Amino acid sequence: MGILDGKRLLVTGVLTDASIAFAVARLAQDEGAELILTGAGRGLSLTRRTARKLATEPEVLEFDVTSREQADALRAHLSAKWGTVDGALHAIGFAPEICLGEDFMAPDWDDVAVAMQISAYSLKTLAEVVAPLMTNGGSIVGLDFDARYAWPAYNWMGVAKAALESASRYLARTLGPDGVRVNLVAAGPIRTMAARSIPGFSEFEDAWEGRSPLGWDVNDPAPTARACVALMSDWFPATTGEMIHVDGGYHAIGA
Repeated sequence: MGILDGKRLLVTGVLTDASIAFAVARLAQDEGAELILTGAGRGLSLTRRTARKLATEPEVLEFDVTSREQADALRAHLSAKWGTVDGALHAIGFAPEICLGEDFMAPDWDDVAVAMQISAYSLKTLAEVVAPLMTNGGSIVGLDFDARYAWPAYNWMGVAKAALESASRYLARTLGPDGVRVNLVAAGPIRTMAARSIPGFSEFEDAWEGRSPLGWDVNDPAPTARACVALMSDWFPATTGEMIHVDGGYHAIGA
């Protein structure tokens, strides 16, 4: 018997089998969950291809978080197919290239607005899709990269992640009376497609290698997946508004 037996989960952000979202989806299936995946734009075909690598191929739906029509259509589909939803993974983030790198002053507001809408406001959009269907309570879990610090090259994506962290707390406050929990998992650096788009990503890898008390494997998303699956189970019934670090302990070490 798995810890997600009988639960129905919506998983966003699966692009390749190296993605954290894929590791979450695979483990969630192993623990008994039924899944629906979402993809968007040019990545939708990648999501469909990668979904075939799961033990049970899930349905894949289009969900562009900037489209009100697609959000409404996704909620209607989930309602018609399942009736209720138990959990959702927010693994959505994007920033225009000019928002990353070493020139923090380079982007205009139009560039930053894209990063904020897709990487932070989308948590609220996802909640609008699934929370009305969490009639028995539920869990929304988001993937984060600790935004308490200014990281090399991360720039406006770091600002968007800070907004994501704040949004998660306000959503936890708003949805808590309905039994819906909202938490984030702040993972250490993992070699995913998204990570490869960050200039100087190797600086993160080098820093983690020397400073994490437990060590850190940039090729292993399994520890992060386990935390996400645990948060979507019934094992954390009184935890919300939290940011759980899965980073080998890096966040706790000063020097």
